[in-house]
Amino acid sequence: MLVSEYFSNLGSDYAQVVPLTVFVAVLCLCLIIGHLLEENRWVNESITAILTGCLAGAIILVLSKGKNSHILTFNEELFFIYLLPPIIFNAGFQVKKKQFFQNFLTIMLFGVVGVFISFIIITAGSWWLFPKLGFVGLTARDYLALGTIFSSTDTVCTLQVLHQDETPLLYSLVFGEGVVNDATTVVLFNTIQKLDVSRLDSRTILPVVGDFFYLFLTSTALGVVAGLVTAYVLKTFYFGRHSSVREISLMVLMAYFSYMLAELLQLSGILAVFFCGILMSHYAWHNVSESSRITTRHVFATMSFIAETFIFLYVGMDALDIEMWRMTKLSFGTSMGIYSTLILLILLGRAAFVFPLSTLSNYMNRKAERTPVITFKHQLIIWWAGLMRGAVSIALAFKQFTYSGVTSDPINATMITDTIIVVLFSTLVFGFLTKPLIRYLLPHQETIKISRRESVPPKEDLGVRLLSLEESVGTNMRRAKDSLSRLIESPVCIIHFYWRKFDDAYMRPIFGGPVSTPMGC
Repeated sequence: MLVSEYFSNLGSDYAQVVPLTVFVAVLCLCLIIGHLLEENRWVNESITAILTGCLAGAIILVLSKGKNSHILTFNEELFFIYLLPPIIFNAGFQVKKKQFFQNFLTIMLFGVVGVFISFIIITAGSWWLFPKLGFVGLTARDYLALGTIFSSTDTVCTLQVLHQDETPLLYSLVFGEGVVNDATTVVLFNTIQKLDVSRLDSRTILPVVGDFFYLFLTSTALGVVAGLVTAYVLKTFYFGRHSSVREISLMVLMAYFSYMLAELLQLSGILAVFFCGILMSHYAWHNVSESSRITTRHVFATMSFIAETFIFLYVGMDALDIEMWRMTKLSFGTSMGIYSTLILLILLGRAAFVFPLSTLSNYMNRKAERTPVITFKHQLIIWWAGLMRGAVSIALAFKQFTYSGVTSDPINATMITDTIIVVLFSTLVFGFLTKPLIRYLLPHQETIKISRRESVPPKEDLGVRLLSLEESVGTNMRRAKDSLSRLIESPVCIIHFYWRKFDDAYMRPIFGGPVSTPMGC
């Protein structure tokens, strides 16, 4: 019998509490093992959690005499409402904003355009190859959902090896793309759920793209407003005079409110809470007391870490779900063909946008003297970082192919097991090789000497100067022409330069934060 069933005769309360107690104990064990393996060359936190989950699942499987390996039943609503928000919010709150926004265009290319390219390749490839392998039964919506499920990346393994101070460009691109990628795949997945697949043709592409950008922009705006409101309230009322607990509580609750409100309005909670985190870090964090600043950093990071470990533990246990494996009726050869096909499509889909878009980004920033070059070694690491699949892929698969974590359809069960195998394989195999690969491509002595064009002293005239009513028409025309040429040559740098001026002049006096030092491009 299951662990929970063993104690069920003690009462319903015990039957509910015991599984959670056992899971928390396993979670604590995972943290201890992770600490002991911190300096290991091959292992990271994600791998430790998955292997611990597999071990715990095997023990439960033995105790239940081969009936089940679960302590808890997966619920995608639990994931999206309670586990995902702290992970995404912490990502926005801890992000290095200077690097993030200096490379914003490149990050958006990878995180948005790249997802669409990967989505098309995975969807088309699986639609074409699965029937040839003898696997049929998926609907058009299922194939479209597959494209989004396996376009979602998990960059945790790579980020645990990279260092922000040694490789700021690389860390910023991998980190930024990972967060934007998660948001984009969830928004795209939700858009596909609303799509009328019975009339799937070229005319349906524009509504899908329009729906996607509507969700993207409105969700971002909601997160920005929530962050600004929090900053203004903290600056105006100064909660820290009486209690630092209140100001920390307000930040936590407003962040969660932005996520839940976005979900209530059928927008993207991920995007809303991510940009809420960025705005709170940029403004609200400067309006709280010194003790609250230290506390918020650690509290948000702790919540995110526990949620991530929780998810990977469950993935490890779910790999031994005997009932799901029994439900799949494919032969071993067909199953291996499907796993191999999905891994191959992930590799191709990733390569199809990383290298071309990196080249495009280098070309667009060729005139920006403060913008680092994305070298070929950097491109290889960015490509590798996005090969691993994680929690979002698992959650989307359960949302598409199960009802509250349960399914009786062999086709759906096959897709769940396929997703779990791909997540396990990519995390364990690619994750094991991440540290050696990065240390080989970027030895420590080279990471300090990042390939970067020489920085120039900050000068006001490096920016685009505004027109003046006091000067002649000819002078203004020349200035406008010069401004336009500079904007075309280095758009991100110019936009960032003027955003800093606007931020210092209008935003920070209202919402809080120190005035930054003016810098050129």
